[in-house]
Amino acid sequence: MQDTEQKSRAIAADLQLPVKQVLAAIELLEAGNTIPFIARYRKEVTQGLDEIALRAVEDSVEKATALAARKATVVKSIQSQGLMSDEVLAAIENCSDLRQLEMLYLPFKPKRRTKASIARERGLQPLADLLVLQEPLEVSRNATLDRFVNPALEIADRDAALQGALAIVAEQWSEDATLRSWMLDDAKASGKVTSTVKRGKKKEAEKFEIYFDHREAVEKIPSHRLLAMLRGEAEGLLRIGIAMDDGRALARMKSQFLHERRFEFYRELVAAIGDCYERLLQPATQSSVLQNLKEQADTGAIEVFGKNLHELLMASPAGPRVTLGIDPGFRTGCKLAVVDKTGKFLATSTIYPTPPRNDCDAAAKRVMEFINEYGVELIAIGNGTASRETDVFVGSLLKDQGLKVTKVMVSEAGASIYSASDIAIKEFPDLDVTVRGAISIARRLQDPLAELVKTDPKSIGVGQYQHDVNQTRLRKCLDRTVESCVNAVGVDLNMASVSLLSHVAGIGPKLAQNIVAFRDQNGRFENRNELLEVAKLGKKAFEQAAGFLRIRGGKETLDNSAVHPESYPLVGHMAKKLGTDPKRLVGDADLSQKLNPSEYVDDRFGLPTVIDIISELEKPGRDPRREFKVVQFDDAINNIDDLKAGLVMEGVITNVTHFGAFVDIGVHQDALIHISQLSSEFVKDPNEIVAVGDLVKVKVIEVDAGRKRISVTRKF
Repeated sequence: MQDTEQKSRAIAADLQLPVKQVLAAIELLEAGNTIPFIARYRKEVTQGLDEIALRAVEDSVEKATALAARKATVVKSIQSQGLMSDEVLAAIENCSDLRQLEMLYLPFKPKRRTKASIARERGLQPLADLLVLQEPLEVSRNATLDRFVNPALEIADRDAALQGALAIVAEQWSEDATLRSWMLDDAKASGKVTSTVKRGKKKEAEKFEIYFDHREAVEKIPSHRLLAMLRGEAEGLLRIGIAMDDGRALARMKSQFLHERRFEFYRELVAAIGDCYERLLQPATQSSVLQNLKEQADTGAIEVFGKNLHELLMASPAGPRVTLGIDPGFRTGCKLAVVDKTGKFLATSTIYPTPPRNDCDAAAKRVMEFINEYGVELIAIGNGTASRETDVFVGSLLKDQGLKVTKVMVSEAGASIYSASDIAIKEFPDLDVTVRGAISIARRLQDPLAELVKTDPKSIGVGQYQHDVNQTRLRKCLDRTVESCVNAVGVDLNMASVSLLSHVAGIGPKLAQNIVAFRDQNGRFENRNELLEVAKLGKKAFEQAAGFLRIRGGKETLDNSAVHPESYPLVGHMAKKLGTDPKRLVGDADLSQKLNPSEYVDDRFGLPTVIDIISELEKPGRDPRREFKVVQFDDAINNIDDLKAGLVMEGVITNVTHFGAFVDIGVHQDALIHISQLSSEFVKDPNEIVAVGDLVKVKVIEVDAGRKRISVTRKF
């Protein structure tokens, strides 16, 4: 308990949160509670910490745990060498940063063979110690060196002895924690990130042309530019470095290490300063700065990806309507797939309304057969190859037939990966991958969240350099984002796939499989309590998950709401006080508004929970996602060659980055709204202005068909 309290105080100070809230959060997490559950159903305990704050606490706990484990390893290593002192132990115990800990450990860290380690093996450490002290010699310079000459140890002469000792001195200086920390801070404050093109690579590196001879302050470089440079380096096209103030660094080293100009070896020590800097400290500092910049850039890029993914997953669902999905194509034709209101696959076919066959009559006949036979209400068209041609064909058909069927262009990013995945193969083992893709496109329109959770988030295409960032951190962010979205919306227990159920708080992949297997064997769930009959699903998992699972048309009306089963007795008490049946209270806003929250607060249910319950009773199972809207592309604009400056068009935001936003305007190539073109006002963060899925009007500024670049603006 004492350890938890100490940890809580440190984390609270770091996050600037009250210790009591942090302690409560840590205790709940250590008891096996999930963050969605704590944020929704334990507000009284944490005094209202939201998911963002809880995630920060969770990360801090993991960081503190990792630091404690590393401290233990470092202490054990130093002790095993017999080099531990009270001073070193105190420094380690008081260290609160992993990087600083590694600096403290560096002098004691077992090393590969270096010039210095070889010199130590040859008995030159005492000479190195003498050089570091810079005290008057007891004997002459030559006599001092002669004591260490030993041909048997490959120290042939005085110069060999001196050079070996100086190598030890340089290494010791390079491991000074104070100096390394100062150099790192100085490089961050005044250093420049440099980028040059490698010899003979100019033509191959054309896409990185702006970085052929580039310098930018370390403290100001934006994450997207750094990641672009690093990608160029990874591809063997650019050379990246950190330009430092060598003069200031050398002056600092001389003032710290050289204190006796009359010392017999002073001139050699000055040279050792230069060797230490150029061979050891400068490369190490440059590496550390680039590592820090990369970590910061990763953080920024991952945050962008997380925000974009959240908006995409929370895109407005078209709802349970019969949908025709179309995966467009030219030579291979357009694959059709009809799904019913629940997303169940009904029928498939292939049509060829696009070049080279242009068989529009037969294609129109087949589409009309599907519309009439299955009562199609929505048509989802994938936005890949041949999408605009297919969209024009469908639009003309609907207009000619006078049909009020809604057609929507749907992002098919990642659909091909899903189509070939084990999940898709298991779901549709007898269907071609292209048909699976059409089914997925249709389902994405009905319920983006339910379908997109089946696909690796990295393949959805809403990130910024997502393949260049730390993949472990990225995966953690994306998993959290998916979990947050799934639990915010809630999941239909009788309809959800294994993929969707896996992200419900407290469940995971194995229990999700068990739930679906139970459902397949026993039929639909009629109430939440039946979950306890599922194999391996115990009381703890039930507690965490139940409030996020919905049962439509079940025996218990509250099962189709976000009211947790533990609160059902409270709802019964509310109904009794109003003289009505609990079923009548659900969905009756007039009745719910008669409830005074403070009258129902007790030791178990605090005011935040009571308010949440009453709010849920007013609108049970409400969907937090946006209202469904459709972008209207210009039928006369089908590809980039149709564009010209000044055109005003409607589009949908597909990606938001630090430098602007990309918008689909229906020409197979997303246009860029640069950050300077997002608003007439100054924009610091594009996420404050637009989000993935937003419908926007833009004006074309510039078109570069050769490089497939389109620039548009919202300032008109």
